[in-house]
Amino acid sequence: MIFLLQLSAILAAAAFGGYICRKLNQPAVLGQLISGIIIGPSVLKIVSPTETFIHMSDLGVVLLMFIAGLETELDEMIKSGKSSLTIAIGGVVMPIILGIAASSLFGNSVTEGFFIGVILAATSVSITVETLREIDKLKTKQGMAILGAAVIDDVIGIILLSLVTGLVNPEESQSLIIVLVKLIVFFIVAFIVGLVIIRFSKKYFTLKNTSKNIAVIGLIFCLLLGYLAEEMGVAAITGAYLAGMILSATPFKTKISYSMQELSYMLLTPIFFVVTGMKVDISTMLSDLPFGITLLIAAVLGKIIGCGAVAKLMGFAKRESLQIGIGMVPRGEVALIVTDIGLKLGVVPNGLFASIIFMILVTTIVTPPFLKKSFEKVA
Repeated sequence: MIFLLQLSAILAAAAFGGYICRKLNQPAVLGQLISGIIIGPSVLKIVSPTETFIHMSDLGVVLLMFIAGLETELDEMIKSGKSSLTIAIGGVVMPIILGIAASSLFGNSVTEGFFIGVILAATSVSITVETLREIDKLKTKQGMAILGAAVIDDVIGIILLSLVTGLVNPEESQSLIIVLVKLIVFFIVAFIVGLVIIRFSKKYFTLKNTSKNIAVIGLIFCLLLGYLAEEMGVAAITGAYLAGMILSATPFKTKISYSMQELSYMLLTPIFFVVTGMKVDISTMLSDLPFGITLLIAAVLGKIIGCGAVAKLMGFAKRESLQIGIGMVPRGEVALIVTDIGLKLGVVPNGLFASIIFMILVTTIVTPPFLKKSFEKVA
């Protein structure tokens, strides 16, 4: 089967790219992303991101965020709640301001600029999560702040998207109320289910009597909460992360986490990062370089200033604030979804897609090495 050959090529590319980057003292995820670009349609054309691989990739990022949730200390996350909320707001407001400014430089309207700002506000935290895991910094207070802010970012982004859609299409203005209701319902349901699972597990289960199938049950819960999240307008990765957080407060979190890591890091997570690289079309990406570079600068500064400066005000040290700002820089699938909606509404210029791709690629590639460098001890 050609599928098995292509899958072998993807896994081999992931392993080789990761190995090379680790030898160069860089995060393995960087090598996996670059390997995807090389074996994909843009360079060697060995493998294409088919629907099957895209679905496997989607499952990979869901499991990645599920594991991140399992490794989250719930008490620490609750403690960082205020900081995460404030950082998330800063990470939305500043990119919108810079998005409007960058857009106006190229003659676009304020409405177009606002939409571009919403695109820049969306954080793709999966790259950061994997990098923090590699350098064993996911459970630091900076890591907790980044994870919390990214989840809140997702919610704020959805609300803003609904708002700007309503402004462009007045007949759809009620959608904002519907979206808010869906968001509230989702988080209430997740909260109630979480309380029930935590109390039930602590009362009736111990590590000794826990079935070996508990990992499968945990995975099912992750997928169901991810599905519910998508149905309610939230990203599936947010649902998966919340599922992990809920199960992190149970006696069998270690057993589930161990099983998920075996499945994820051997197969699905490498596929996610390689397929992400394979989606890059270099020729299209370079078609409008000036605007792409401007957008990139706005994207990077928007998060480093918006999140980093706010983190400093919230009591984080200067270096910790920079780490949080860098950790919030990557953009990904959410930015692409918002761009697609903007194109359909006619509020985003057709040429913007290539610039968005350029911005996503660069922020995705530069974040791992810079984030790792920011955590290295100063001599």
